[in-house]
This record gives sequence, C-alpha cells and structure tokens, in this order.
Amino acid sequence: MGTIRDMIAPFDFFQPATVDDALALLSEHGDDAWVLAGGLDSFDWFKDRIKRPKVVVDLGVIESLSAISESGDGLEIGAMASLTSIVNHARIRADYPLLTTAAEHVATPQIRNQGTLGGNVSQDTRCWYYRSGWPCYRAGGNTCYAAAPQAMNREHCILGASRCVAVSPSDTAPALFALDATMVVRHGRRERVIDAEDFFIGPSTDITRMTILEAGDLLTSIRIPAQWAGARVYYEKVRDRGSWDFALESVAAAFRMDGDMVADARVVVNGVAPYPVRLEAVERSIIGSRASEDLAIGAGEVAIQGVRSLRHNDYKVPMMRNLVKRAVRSVVA
Repeated sequence: MGTIRDMIAPFDFFQPATVDDALALLSEHGDDAWVLAGGLDSFDWFKDRIKRPKVVVDLGVIESLSAISESGDGLEIGAMASLTSIVNHARIRADYPLLTTAAEHVATPQIRNQGTLGGNVSQDTRCWYYRSGWPCYRAGGNTCYAAAPQAMNREHCILGASRCVAVSPSDTAPALFALDATMVVRHGRRERVIDAEDFFIGPSTDITRMTILEAGDLLTSIRIPAQWAGARVYYEKVRDRGSWDFALESVAAAFRMDGDMVADARVVVNGVAPYPVRLEAVERSIIGSRASEDLAIGAGEVAIQGVRSLRHNDYKVPMMRNLVKRAVRSVVA
C-alpha cells in the first residue's frame, strides 16, 4: 500500500478578497496553485502528501461566492455557499427540494456547515488505490489497480469505465443534473456557462480529471432554471452507514406530471460511473405514459441495460434497478 504520512507539506497561502484577485493568483501560478473551498477534500490530500501544491488560494473570504440570489425565474447559488445554507434556504426548500435533500445527505451536520456546493461537485474520486498514492492511470501510471482480478473494487463503477473504474463521489451532482443546472466558470476575464452534464467528464476524455476545470479555471456559481421548480422529485442515497459515508449508489429524479401522465422526466444515478449518469433511455421509456407499478418495473429493467460489474460490485446492478424503480414509483398516485 502507499505510505500515509499525517503531515502537510509547506505551501504559500493566499486569501484573496475578490474573485478577480483569486483569478489573478490562479493565472500567475498555473499548475502550482490549488483552490481551497471548504477544505474537506483538500486537507485529505495535503496531510497524506499525495498532493503538494506550491500555492493554495483560499476562497473563504470572498463574500460574493457564498451568495444565493434570484437569477431570472430561477436561482444562482455561489460556489462557496455552504451545504447547510442550501438545506436551510427557504426558496430552495420550496422550489428545488431535490437539491435540499441531496445536500442533507452529505456526511454529517458539522461537515455540511463547512462543506460547499462548489467543493462537493468538484471533489476528486475516493478510490483508495488512487488516494493512497498508488501509481494508477489516474495518477499518471500505467495500470488500474482497482480493475485487477484480485482487487478490492466493491465501490467502483459498472458503467463508463475507460482504463479507470473510479466513481464520482458527489451527492449533489446528480440533483443538479436532474434540475438542468448550469455551472458558471471563469478564467481570467472570460466566463463560460456550462451545462452540468458537460461539467463532469470521464476517463475517456481526460483520465486525470473528473470535471472540465483546468489550471486557472474557477467555478464561481451554479444556476438552476425555473423549469423544474415545483416538480415532483425523488432522491435516495444508499450507503453503509447513515452518516459520513459516501454513496454506494444514489438516484436523483425530477418529474413533471400531467394528471397521472409523466409529461417530462430527468432520472440520474451516481456511484455507478466516473461521472453522474443521466438515464435518457429510462426517461424515454416513461415520458408520455401513465405512472404505474408496471411502468416503474420496466424503467428499472431499462436502467441496467449495458452495465458490467467487477468482481466485488455485482450488487450494484440490482441496486441500480431498484433505485430507478422506486424513483418512478414515487409518482404513482
């Protein structure tokens, strides 16, 4: 196993007061800079000396990045908004309970007080081979230890593998997928607005990253449109323990109903691939149909088409089927 040292290597520490100042620091230091949000993922990397940035840019004093405000008919949530502030925000609870529920399922209250929405969606995978310093593909090596015949891969993927079989650990990401959220990313003076589905990338695109963020990029906010405000929603996270643990699998779904007919739907699963997976085939199978137990059962079967388990995670296949079935069943009158 990789050697773990409970120490943090030295670095230069900056606390910019504005977004422009933060961007200037990121531009100046490039690949040597590390963006610090709530710090919950970052300090794990630092203390084990797996990541050794020369410069750490702390966003904690930039007040504008914590704001939650109206944006058109929807909402704009600053990337540094704490998960607790999202859980407690009246408008989010009323119109976007899917995000509220997802945020409530992150770890413990103490961690939600410190953790941020931007940090939760930007965190790196929890694969223990990778995080323990093994020279795997994702770390720049030439093998995937989790995919080896004798590997421990109970938490790894059943979809989307391309050399790497690590999964996305974010609890809020599938909810943002289902709500058709967009991510606002700045690089210098340039601003990009990226669909949540395009923000997360798989190893076939870049095996060293889980999002599109590159050196100099800064996720500043997440926008949620009005389209899914007030929708029927379902969220479920399966984990070994009721608190702290990352998801073995999760599902986030939003439904627009016309009586007992499914007029529109978004069904997203996580913990099964290196990125959240929107199940468009499931959506097509239920849109325009009357909500029923048979429809839910059929949706579950559609969900698992094409999945491929590893040695120790075949339980994820029936789990995925049942999560999707329960999500669709939730709108049955």
